[in-house]
Amino acid sequence: MKKHWFAKSVSVALVLVLSAGLLTFAISCQPAAEVTERIGVVVSILPLAEFVESVGKEKVEVTVMVPPGASSHTYELTPSQMVEVSQARMLAKVGSGVEFELAWMSEIVAANHDMLVIDSSTGIVLMDKDPHIWLSLRNAKIMVENICAGLIEADPDNQSYYTQNKNSYLTKLDALDKDIRESLSGIENRRFIVFHPAWGYFARDYNLEQIPIEVGGKEPSGQDIASLIEEAREHDIKLIFASPQFNVKSAEVIAREIKGRVVFVDPLARDYITNMGMILSELVQGLE
Repeated sequence: MKKHWFAKSVSVALVLVLSAGLLTFAISCQPAAEVTERIGVVVSILPLAEFVESVGKEKVEVTVMVPPGASSHTYELTPSQMVEVSQARMLAKVGSGVEFELAWMSEIVAANHDMLVIDSSTGIVLMDKDPHIWLSLRNAKIMVENICAGLIEADPDNQSYYTQNKNSYLTKLDALDKDIRESLSGIENRRFIVFHPAWGYFARDYNLEQIPIEVGGKEPSGQDIASLIEEAREHDIKLIFASPQFNVKSAEVIAREIKGRVVFVDPLARDYITNMGMILSELVQGLE
C-alpha cells in the first residue's frame, strides 16, 4: 500500500512539473490573434461534453479528460491534459463517484484554483452507489440544468442564450424519453443481461431489469456463468449488452449457450441522444 501511494505521488508530481513547463511553452508560442473568447470547460467523460456543448454551443471550448475508448474506471491524466485544465474557466464533473474523478479530482482542482467547479449530480439521488447517473434521461435533464447554471455563473452576460439552448436540448430529451416509454410499453419480457452493470438508472426509469455478468468489478467464475445461463434460459433472455471498454469473452460464452447475441453499447459515447436512441432500437429488437 505504501509503495502504491508513493508511486502515485511521484506520478502526480511529475504530471504537475511537466504541466507547468508545457503551459509556459504554450503561452510563449501563442500568437495574439489566436486568443479566443470562448469559455474553456473541462469535463470528465464524453456524455458531459454533449451536455455542455448543447447549452454553450459556440461560446464554449470543451476538453474531455477520459478519451474515446478509455475506461473511466482506470484512465490516468496526461501532462498535456493538465495544461488544458490550468487554462479552463469551468469544470463540470459527474459527481456521482466515477472512479476517474475519485482518483484525480483533487489534482485537477489543484492545477487551477480559479476554475469554477460544477457538480452535475446536484439534486440527483444515487441508487446503490451506482455512478452511471447520466444513463437516465431523467437524471440527464438535471445534469443539463446544473451545467447551464454553471455557464451562467461563469458568463452572466449570456444568460438568455444559455437558457434558450438548454430549453431546446431538454425538449429533445423529453421527446426521446417519450419515444422510449411508448416503444417499450408493450414488451412483456423486460430482462436483459449486461456485462458491466451500468444501466441501473435506465432500467429503473423504464421498468426494466438488468442482470449483470460482472459484479463488484470482478470477472465471473465458472459457477457464476453457469447460473447466468440457467437464469437466461428460464426467462428466455436473448439480449446481452457489452461495453467496448471491457473484456467480453464471458458474455460471448453465455450468448452461445442461450442462442442469444452480444450487442456492443457504449455508456460513454459522446453523441448522447443518438446513442440512447440506438440503445432503444436494440432493446426493442432484443426483448421481443
